[in-house]
Amino acid sequence: MQLVKKLNGLWAGIGASMAATTAFAQTAPEGLEIIGAPVDEGVNFQPAATSLAEQIHRLDNGLLVICTVISLFVMALLIWVILRHNSKANPTPAKFSHNTPIEVTWTIVPLLILVGIGAFSLPVLFNQQRIPEGDVVIKVTGYQWYWGYEYPEHDLEFFSVMLGGSADPDLPEDATPGILDDAMEAYLESRGWSRDEFLLATDTILVVPTGQTIVMQVTAADVIHSWTIPSFGVKQDGVPGRLAELWFEVEPGMEGIYFGQCSELCGQYHAYMPITVAAVEPEVYEAWLASGGTDIAMVMDGEVRELELASVE
Repeated sequence: MQLVKKLNGLWAGIGASMAATTAFAQTAPEGLEIIGAPVDEGVNFQPAATSLAEQIHRLDNGLLVICTVISLFVMALLIWVILRHNSKANPTPAKFSHNTPIEVTWTIVPLLILVGIGAFSLPVLFNQQRIPEGDVVIKVTGYQWYWGYEYPEHDLEFFSVMLGGSADPDLPEDATPGILDDAMEAYLESRGWSRDEFLLATDTILVVPTGQTIVMQVTAADVIHSWTIPSFGVKQDGVPGRLAELWFEVEPGMEGIYFGQCSELCGQYHAYMPITVAAVEPEVYEAWLASGGTDIAMVMDGEVRELELASVE
């Protein structure tokens, strides 16, 4: 009990410090569809919003075909051996010790298959690792257990914590952190989310423009974290003392909300540091920047768009 109180006190302190650096409690933009999110009983990838994710999907589909063909072939061989070489069908077993043509075949064919797989997979890997010049550069820092974002070219930075968690600075007193009850559902709805986005939505939203190259500089302040957005096809570990990079470009027409999670075991609350990204049209992104990174929902609703677009022009 004492440990729980200490942890809650720690999270409350973190939340208070974050509240001081976040000017607005952000809400879900009504004009954006939730595209990249997990679904109950889902078996497929989340929709691909970038060329990187599309390449990964195609590679996975190709590997699935190859693995299926190999599995069916091996199963057919096993069935044939069982039926053809059992003691009843073949009472006198063969005495040979090797078969050179077969041994050469089962060495060369798998080697050719692996070379073929490499010919398709390595270009996908190289495309991920060759970081182009970014139209937008964002630095993300993983903390136990929340994210910090910086737009160094625009002197903008903020923290992002799980909505409804202990570190949420706007959590109502009647809501229990991390528990989806009526009070928590009402709180989520007041912020524009539904119960389906519990444990996924964050109190602030990372905003990126579509059709532009985004370079993320990833690091961590304490232990190893991992910044991951499945629909973007990106995953990069953040290591304390090191600065790694990833890149993506959300296709025009794929404006929406995308969720991710820390994907490197980082401690007790590892499961409670989600990522929320809003991909918006470039002019909306510019208006959001001009507003000083205010609530993207306000920009989408037009409350600050005209004023800030005028200032950008």
